[in-house]
Amino acid sequence: MPRANPRKEVIGGGNTEGLPFSEAIRLGNLVFVSGNVGFDDSGRIVPGGVGPETRQTFANIEKVLKQAGCTLEDIVKVSVVLADPADFDGYNAVYRTLFTHEPPARVTVAGTLTIDARLEVDVIAGVGAGRRPRRTARKKATRRKARR
Repeated sequence: MPRANPRKEVIGGGNTEGLPFSEAIRLGNLVFVSGNVGFDDSGRIVPGGVGPETRQTFANIEKVLKQAGCTLEDIVKVSVVLADPADFDGYNAVYRTLFTHEPPARVTVAGTLTIDARLEVDVIAGVGAGRRPRRTARKKATRRKARR
């Protein structure tokens, strides 16, 4: 049987800076989201340091994922660049609130960013990867019997 070759689909429009990259690419059931920073709706980095920037960055990622039919729960890999390694604990404090169950694989490095932000994050998601299978009526009945 011949294999179907998935086609690349661009998700979202052009990026806010007008740079030569897509917000995200969907290939089959995988979604690759480009690097995001903590821009608010006016195009400015949110004030307050790494905590608020982390929340805003993931809110921005969530908007892109939604366009591809995903949620934060569908993220399987996170790559983070921190402008200052001293922000690691502050970043992790927010990250823990976003991924409380089965967190994705992750890499965090420190490096110079090309924008005045505390961090940049890109992710890979799998469409439907985070959805837990529904329990069937049979499984529920079996669990009820086991509790008796």
